[in-house]
Amino acid sequence: MAVVNIRRDVDDKYYRYRMPLLQTKIEGRGNGIKTVVPNMSDIARALSRPPTYPTKFFGFELGAQTTLDEKNDRYIINGAHQADQLRTLLDDFIDKFVLCGDCKNPETDLKVPKDGSKIMRDCKACGKRSPVNMAHKLTTYISKNPPPKKVKGAKGAGKSAGQSVQEGDGGGSDDELTAKINAEAANIPTAEQHAKSSAGDNEGWSVDTSEAAVKARVKALEGGLQSGLTLGDDDDEDEDADSPYNQYGLWLLENHEASAAEVYKKAQELGIEKKHKAVQVLVQGLFTANAEKEVEKYAPVLAKMITSEKHQKSLLGGVERLAGVQEPTLIPTGVPKLLMALYQIDVLDEDVVKDWGGKVSKKYVDKETSKKVRKSAKPFLDWLEEEDDDDSEEEDSEEEDAGKKTNGKKAASEEEENEEDYDDL
Repeated sequence: MAVVNIRRDVDDKYYRYRMPLLQTKIEGRGNGIKTVVPNMSDIARALSRPPTYPTKFFGFELGAQTTLDEKNDRYIINGAHQADQLRTLLDDFIDKFVLCGDCKNPETDLKVPKDGSKIMRDCKACGKRSPVNMAHKLTTYISKNPPPKKVKGAKGAGKSAGQSVQEGDGGGSDDELTAKINAEAANIPTAEQHAKSSAGDNEGWSVDTSEAAVKARVKALEGGLQSGLTLGDDDDEDEDADSPYNQYGLWLLENHEASAAEVYKKAQELGIEKKHKAVQVLVQGLFTANAEKEVEKYAPVLAKMITSEKHQKSLLGGVERLAGVQEPTLIPTGVPKLLMALYQIDVLDEDVVKDWGGKVSKKYVDKETSKKVRKSAKPFLDWLEEEDDDDSEEEDSEEEDAGKKTNGKKAASEEEENEEDYDDL
């Protein structure tokens, strides 16, 4: 799946905010001809907007009727429209309803007041609020259909397009988390100390792609599969060495340069693309000590295979195995960064991560290792709590302002009634 910069006027291949390139499919003929945007949901997720908004925007701009079939994930504009034409309109939508009016950063949320006043773009990067142009017809639709109160897994635009959290990249909230990770890392055993206690001294923690290193990783994965630590203990038949999960894990390790499409195709061949257990193996087979950056490459297949809470729990189980057994270099600072990267591509929900972080489990690793992984994840878990607190304070403030307005109107009304009574006298 091709990806482009959310701001297509920015010609920088390292621009952190990315989205899928809009695709179109013409269906029907004659008066019944229509244009389907098959990847509208993916684009909308990257922009942190409901897919109905850009679809409606296209309809208003083109003077065409639209069909919003959210249940079947089909977004249609009547008439035949070329992809380039819709991409240009999407740029216009992004400029009007996504980009911050001050810093032009796409990491914004829409704030829709109940009283029908100005819709604001709340920028998570610079902290400024800028109004959208209320003259556009789309604002009426947005006011009647406000965005979800809190979109799980998306803290602003560009988070589902596959970018990872990078130190010093200019993002306010992400940089705060990075600083917190580094501060709390001092209280957690380093990767070198962890390695010495479990396997003796090692000369370095750079990613080793030599044949011997790959074989070692294969052995670690095989051991996990055959012992049931990777798949859990709810299905003994899956622990067989010839099981599709073992085959998939070994294939991943031996084909580490495979594309996201090839990884998904292999899961389909083995008939496990919808199985939650396959997600655990996926994490262990795909990711290395550079897991945070590898998330971007495999974001499409992760989004495709992780479709339920059960899949998310399996994903976290894979993270435990990866950091606790295969790649201890991810402790202390790699685990929170990996979780943030997964959270930002919308494959981890906040509630699922919090529940996982609060309960030590022996399902995937031993109890001590489970504690160690969760302790390493603490900066990320704390960051989630702080985000919730900020949202709650903001909601309380909005409710307080609304209450003041209501009381003011009531007082004015009573004053008018008193004046009318005085005139009668």
